[in-house]
Parts: sequence; structure tokens; C-alpha cells
Amino acid sequence: MSSDDQTDRVFKALAAPIRRDLMDALRDNPQTTGELCARFDALNRCTVMQHLRVLEEAGLVIARRRGRQRWNYLNALPIKQIHDRWIGAYAAQAVDLLERMKTDIEREACDVD
Repeated sequence: MSSDDQTDRVFKALAAPIRRDLMDALRDNPQTTGELCARFDALNRCTVMQHLRVLEEAGLVIARRRGRQRWNYLNALPIKQIHDRWIGAYAAQAVDLLERMKTDIEREACDVD
């Protein structure tokens, strides 16, 4: 699978609010599928499992079986990769622009004095 295909899967997974909510629920600590189902009690177990599967296929959740329980762990690495590839680059450009604006304003202020 190409990195673009994997990136597409990450964006698809992040497109659904319930999947973002599931990721938020896993941010602080791993949880069993049963715990997630109890937390999202408006959804049936099958629906929660389907959303977890999409997150797993995108690499955003890692699931491990321990006995009869399925533990779900957040894997933030794909989000960091998106940040590094796009957000970080654009943020750096914005900071550079703000620095240039600050310099120009300071220069103009000195010229007025």
C-alpha cells in the first residue's frame, strides 16, 4: 500500500465525528471494546466495532487481545505524520510571514520617529 493510500485512510477515518470521539476516548488510556461500547451507549456494539475497524485500518487504533478482552490503543503516529507533512509546513510559513510583518511595522515606526 502506498503512503498516499494510507493517508487517504487516515483522512477517511477522521472524517466521521464518532471516530474522532472514539480516538478522544482512547487518548489518555487504552480501553476494552466493552468499555468503549458502554461509553458510547447510543450506538450498538456492532456499530462501535465497525468504527474501530476503520480506525484500525487507518493505523489510528491498535487492538490487542488479552484473554477474552480486546484492548484498543490510540496510535497518534499517523496524525503526527500529517502534521509534519502539511500543518507544520504551513505553520512555519505563517510564522515567517508574521515575523516579516513585525519587522516591517517596526521599521515603519522607526521611520516615523
